[in-house]
Amino acid sequence: MDLSPSGAWLVIVVASLGCYALKLAGWAVPARWLEGERLQRAAVLLPIPLLAALVVVQAFAGDRALVLDARAGGLAVAVVLVLLRAPFLVVVLAAAAAAAVLRAV
Repeated sequence: MDLSPSGAWLVIVVASLGCYALKLAGWAVPARWLEGERLQRAAVLLPIPLLAALVVVQAFAGDRALVLDARAGGLAVAVVLVLLRAPFLVVVLAAAAAAAVLRAV
C-alpha cells in the first residue's frame, strides 16, 4: 500500500487523535473501578504476555511468513542466559553478539 505524503500525514494525525482519546478515556474511569482486586491482579500479570508476544513477533516475523534467521539464534542465547540468571547487560550483549556472528556466517 503506497501512501502519498498527505495521506501518510492523515494517518499519523488520525492515529495521534485516537491515542489521545484513549488516554482521555483512561482518565475518565472512576477511581473506584481501578481499586478492585481482580483489576489489580490483571494489571500486574498483563505486561508479561504482552512483552512475550512482542518478542516473538519481532524475532520470528517476516513478510507474512515465519522466519528463522540470526534473530532466533540471538533469542535462544538470551533465553539460556536468562535461565542461568545472568545480568541483564550480559544477556543483551551476548544475544546481540550471537545474532551478529550468525548473520556474518
